[in-house]
Amino acid sequence: MSAMQHRIGVMFSTTGSYSVVARSMLNGALLAFEEISRSFPDLRLEPVVVNPGGDLARYAELSRQMAGDGIRHVIGCYTSSSRKEVIPCFEKHDALLWYPSHYEGFETSNNVIYTGASPNQHVLPLVGHMLANIGPNAFCVGSNYIWAWENNRIFREAMTAQGGRVLAERYVAVGDTEFSQVVEAILAVRPDFVFNNLIGESAYAFFRAFRSACRARGIDQAAAIPIASCTLSEPELEEIGADMVDGHLSSSVYFSSLPTPANRAFTAAYERAFPAGPATSADAEASYIAVLLLARALAAAGTDEVFAVKEAVTRQRLAAPQGDVWIDPQTFHAWLTPRIGRSNRSARFDVIVAEPGPIRPDPYLVQSSPRYAVASRTPHLRVAK
Repeated sequence: MSAMQHRIGVMFSTTGSYSVVARSMLNGALLAFEEISRSFPDLRLEPVVVNPGGDLARYAELSRQMAGDGIRHVIGCYTSSSRKEVIPCFEKHDALLWYPSHYEGFETSNNVIYTGASPNQHVLPLVGHMLANIGPNAFCVGSNYIWAWENNRIFREAMTAQGGRVLAERYVAVGDTEFSQVVEAILAVRPDFVFNNLIGESAYAFFRAFRSACRARGIDQAAAIPIASCTLSEPELEEIGADMVDGHLSSSVYFSSLPTPANRAFTAAYERAFPAGPATSADAEASYIAVLLLARALAAAGTDEVFAVKEAVTRQRLAAPQGDVWIDPQTFHAWLTPRIGRSNRSARFDVIVAEPGPIRPDPYLVQSSPRYAVASRTPHLRVAK
């Protein structure tokens, strides 16, 4: 039997303000393509790599070009704004976007498979941990676009439902690196912690500015006013700087320090393939997972037709670096394992709490909505050992 051949789009902004994470995502995807060439000899996938450069108009343009070239499956997008920019094109041309990034939820499309974390897999576990271990008062900062708006809304509702408070919110443009006023506003109210939804260069600048301002006032920032995120990952820690990098909290489904055999193999292969970095990340792992699940679904379906591939992917179960992962047939989001890590001076994370196994995605917070005061249904993380 002749080998099946498919061209697969790979669309990440490897230049621009959030290029560090996007490059790690591209690396994760390319590593999976290389593994597929060995594991599936009868399946030949050709990655077609494009770089929108962080320009929303380019995302739409490149999506139309790939659809016009007959490409039916694309691994891509990091930001929610880029995802929403391209979804109409995928729906129009009956193509499938494999979206490999944590996101804010409250979305469904027949033309998207979501392999990153849903809000009940990252925001809600973080709320429970911070209220139980840090304090009830938070200050929210974020990049001025849909990810931060929605994530802060979910966070605020969950905090309020459990007796916490959001003292204030501040937003800056994507790529903005001036934070003196934001830092002064935070220090004026002295919250128990900061909830960070900044991305890319904005996030790195904020971490540096806040740590420096606290030091100037004799404040141990990591202990007194920790920064908690759902976005912070290993390649970003490397960008923050050696003396600013420790003590930050991140709610994620993957950390490169996980001691599983699958993760040891993944990180070793990643470092061999990309010795210059950037380091692997949760979004890199989600990209790796997306390509592997797509390959298995294509092999099982025997075609790249979207309906057949979607049906086939829900029958796949992957022993991923983070643990078992599979796609929920109702929501087409992934079952994933929530964890919380604390950054160390090696620019890596020590996992401090973790769910014992994958939990069902709840993108609309139907089962775990803090709006209806049922946030107690969120995962109860156990102390990591």
